[in-house]
Amino acid sequence: MNTIDALFESDIPSLTMLGRGKVRDIYAIDDDRLLIVTTDRLSAYDVVLPDPVPGKGEILTEISNFWFAMMASLVPNHLSGQSIDSVIDDPALADVLRSRAIVVKRLQPLPIEAVVRGYLIGSGWRDYQRTGSTCGIDLPPGIPQAGELPETLFTPATKADAGDHDENISFEKTCDLIGTELAKQVRELSMAIYERASRHARERGVIIADTKFEFGLDSDGRLFVIDEMLTPDSSRFWPLSGYRTGVSPPSFDKQFVRDYLDTLSWDKTAPGPALPAAVLQQTANKYREVFALMTGPGL
Repeated sequence: MNTIDALFESDIPSLTMLGRGKVRDIYAIDDDRLLIVTTDRLSAYDVVLPDPVPGKGEILTEISNFWFAMMASLVPNHLSGQSIDSVIDDPALADVLRSRAIVVKRLQPLPIEAVVRGYLIGSGWRDYQRTGSTCGIDLPPGIPQAGELPETLFTPATKADAGDHDENISFEKTCDLIGTELAKQVRELSMAIYERASRHARERGVIIADTKFEFGLDSDGRLFVIDEMLTPDSSRFWPLSGYRTGVSPPSFDKQFVRDYLDTLSWDKTAPGPALPAAVLQQTANKYREVFALMTGPGL
């Protein structure tokens, strides 16, 4: 794979950078707006890997915008509707970033990730193996790996800085962090988004095993969904045709990278290992494939 065209980090001299996340670079425009650039960086196990996936940031931006539009009747989102040309004074730079940069409302992020699970996989499966529960929620015995849960679960987590690991927390802890009423609102909206998206995906031959959302508040206390929505970075997407339990199913998302990393003697702390060109290429292909499935006509 040719990585020359990949964007690992952005640089916008006319704006003040506020920070680089695992994937996104964030710039201040003014007191009310931010510019977010979705790069081609790839993270796994909360570690940014050294090799970018060309085109990944563009796909993440497009698929998030697709879901933001679909869910607008459920929850407002952070998009301002303004073009990057209004905030980047260099036309050539604007052209480079146009398909991966968005102007958003400047909101106060909540200190949690809103995780929704429909299937038992990942950290939820590991918790279940150890304790018979997931994030403090007791589950019946005998659920296999990748098995469908008896009901959809809301299992929030704390948000980790780059290089640190997210930590699953109970709903009670979530209430302590953000208040009971807001926690209930986040749970209700997260479940509603997941259920609507899952129906849409099923019609296109895709299972959404789990996903995570981030939310923020404006100065009036109104809740918005922010960051990204239902992307291959924030979700597990499984092809319905290849789904079976007892294993980690084939996927359209970062699980492919995680499964490769699990074959290495890496301790899942920074720095991350380099990825072979074939792994980068297959990851890019999977992201493109699920984008086409989700945004195209149904089966």
